Amino acid sequence: MVLFFKKELFLSSSFRCPLTKVIEVTNVDFSLRHFILPLMRGIRARGHTVIGVCADGPLLADLREEGFRCEALPLARSLSPIAQARGLAALTALFRAEKPGLVHAHMPISGFLARLAARAAGVPRVAYTCHGFLFNQPAPWPRRAASLAMEFLAGRLTDIFLTVSTEEAADAVRLKIFPHPIAIGNGRDPALFHPDEDARTAIRAGFGVPADRVVITAVSRLVRHKGYPELLAAMRGLDAELWVVGERLPSDHGEDLEPAFAASGLGPRLRRLGYRTDIAAILAASDIFVLPSHFEGLPMSVIEAMLCGLPVVATNIRGPREQVIEGRTGLLVPPARVGPLAAALGRLAGAPGLRASMGNEGRARAMAVYDEARVVERTLEALGL
Repeated sequence: MVLFFKKELFLSSSFRCPLTKVIEVTNVDFSLRHFILPLMRGIRARGHTVIGVCADGPLLADLREEGFRCEALPLARSLSPIAQARGLAALTALFRAEKPGLVHAHMPISGFLARLAARAAGVPRVAYTCHGFLFNQPAPWPRRAASLAMEFLAGRLTDIFLTVSTEEAADAVRLKIFPHPIAIGNGRDPALFHPDEDARTAIRAGFGVPADRVVITAVSRLVRHKGYPELLAAMRGLDAELWVVGERLPSDHGEDLEPAFAASGLGPRLRRLGYRTDIAAILAASDIFVLPSHFEGLPMSVIEAMLCGLPVVATNIRGPREQVIEGRTGLLVPPARVGPLAAALGRLAGAPGLRASMGNEGRARAMAVYDEARVVERTLEALGL
């Protein structure tokens, strides 16, 4: 049975577990900083001790500046048995030394290793949040089969199983990965992400972009499954500018997208903005948000765009199709197809009234469903903290 969150599913705060030590484990510093940090703040606010664990990286400095302890371990986004054995040993040693009351794991490979290590170290409670099953990602069938086997095994080592999307909670039940997962969702802070005319004016002035120029923005890592080749091709016939926010992480695999960007033919209509800390302002300066991914969990970038009052063009895949209400908060298109993507973007680029109405309804939906504080609260209750 899938447990979609309802208040009565969880114990009231008077029945929460005693103060405990929680270790949050994910793959890389980007994930810890951008996905797990709000939960770590919530855990600390309830009086528990919390430690963040991932591979080393510069973004750990942000968490340490907030006073969080972060342990950098040799966790690799790789199928190398040697690399994974090294990560498993390091996690097991850390858990035995720290004796946490709860290990909460994230992401497929780091989540698998953390759950194995937690059981080996005798951790009393083990939780996992699925941010997307690898077997749902387009890939050769042996890799997908191996991913399913890994999730099936790890499910037997898990006490609390959360997912960010409702469809993958249903997958967990259907495929007998876990009998009663909880679709907990994702969230962002509406105090940070919101329409902002001052930011819009300042960003556009800084870039030299006229107020009436239609700006389409994409925010993601620069990897193939985010659909950039299709997006670049779809932009060629549009009277609009494309802003791309993000970079390729050192641990990312697969096709190098630089040749695709170089051959886009968009000239000055393409702005490569790289990694930014002012994404809320960039979105406020934009008119349309696009995420033409082939595979997602429940993308934070879509939530950020909705909170900023932007209509969203996304692919009709798990995650985005439960965020975007077709024809009301945005448009859904088939993955990996240029024509429908170009048509959807062109439709919105030429219709400012439609953009405004979709953006307003999307913001209302995001405020009701994807408020970060509520999602963190739900997660803490699900974890018994």
